[in-house]
Amino acid sequence: MPKREFGTKPFVTSTMPPGVLYLVANEGAERFSYYGMRAILVVFMTGMILSPQGELDPMGEAEAKTYFHIFASAVYFFPFVGAMLADALWGKYQTIIWLSLVYCGGHVALALDHTRVGLLIGLTLIAMGSGGIKPCVSANLGDQFGPMNRHLLSKAFSWFYFAINVGAFCSMMLTPELLKHYGPSVAFGVPGILMFFATIIFWAGRHQYAHIPPDKSGVLEELKSPAVWRAIFKLSGIYLFVAFFWSLFDQTSSAWVLQAQHMDRNWMGIEWLPSQIQAINPILILLFIPLFVYVIYPLLGRYMELTALRKMSIGFFVTVGAFMISAYIEQLIVQGQTPPIVWQLLAFVIMTAAEVMVSITCLEFSYTQAPLKLKSLIMGLFLLSVSLGNGFTALVNYWIQNPDGTVILTGPAYYWFFAGVMFIVACLFLFVVGRYQEATFLQGNVSET
Repeated sequence: MPKREFGTKPFVTSTMPPGVLYLVANEGAERFSYYGMRAILVVFMTGMILSPQGELDPMGEAEAKTYFHIFASAVYFFPFVGAMLADALWGKYQTIIWLSLVYCGGHVALALDHTRVGLLIGLTLIAMGSGGIKPCVSANLGDQFGPMNRHLLSKAFSWFYFAINVGAFCSMMLTPELLKHYGPSVAFGVPGILMFFATIIFWAGRHQYAHIPPDKSGVLEELKSPAVWRAIFKLSGIYLFVAFFWSLFDQTSSAWVLQAQHMDRNWMGIEWLPSQIQAINPILILLFIPLFVYVIYPLLGRYMELTALRKMSIGFFVTVGAFMISAYIEQLIVQGQTPPIVWQLLAFVIMTAAEVMVSITCLEFSYTQAPLKLKSLIMGLFLLSVSLGNGFTALVNYWIQNPDGTVILTGPAYYWFFAGVMFIVACLFLFVVGRYQEATFLQGNVSET
């Protein structure tokens, strides 16, 4: 039987492309695996990790936060590598398939080996796999649409984003319960099974996709253009500021989880686990996107021209407010009180509002400004800002550790430090970038999309 060839162009249809459901289901399962594993990491490292002899060998909080943010930094470094592989060498489909298998191997390592060696191997493989496919999956979804059904692209991305947040919410609620009742083997194993299913689902739809081939010569030709390099330079300048937002935001899965251990987590008649509180973020995202698009942005637009850069400026200042609440919570804890978890929920509401204004706005802005043949590469640069931000957090947590295991920046001072850094960054961004309109700031950039 002759080998069936893959199509290299979008299906000619005015309806939804046949591969979209496979891609949406794949993304939901993959996000379940990633966020479930990530949700329990600091709890595992501070309470369940073993020595090579099989004895309990927990990390201190500062050490666990250092490891967590090094991992998060690596996850968002590898998208740059994945983007280059996809755009210039392998193509998106091959990149996703092979790195998904690497991803699965990381989950296996975490489920079977609960020592620091197993943790290192598992997180390294997951960082390579998850990070490598990040810039390719959404770009692959966009590749499925041609001129006749381009009007359905926004609907497909809505399904895609919905799947991400449903997968994240379900995993953040379920995985901590699995860790509590069944231990790390099951808690890390279930996300691994979901990642294996995600890979099978993606492979099953292989003949339903448009496999856009890599175009190394096209990438190199784009990179010869001075206008392209001006675009990359200016976008990279924005990403340096955005990196500090991610430095604070990703601590919702590390410092805020550890903080929640010392709070009264009884809410709505349920005793929530510390690592479950972060599950409110994907739910708030689904609620806030239409709220901001249809209510808040039009309202603000009555008083100012609300450009993408100005939205990001406002989001930076809002981020400061979230960490000011965290500092207040920590002050109550230091005083011997057990503050109610609603304080942290309020911080999540404010942080999620900042996420909508900074992350989603910057992602859309990046895609529209990216040169035609460098879409994945620019998405990789955007994600590199997340890596840089987590690297900064890891460096701070490493720096504040003393040789005797104590830390020099503790209690509310830790949160005030990051709030202060973010306030300075927000002021600099407003002065350097945020006061400009996009047409002024990006003058001379390529506009082809």
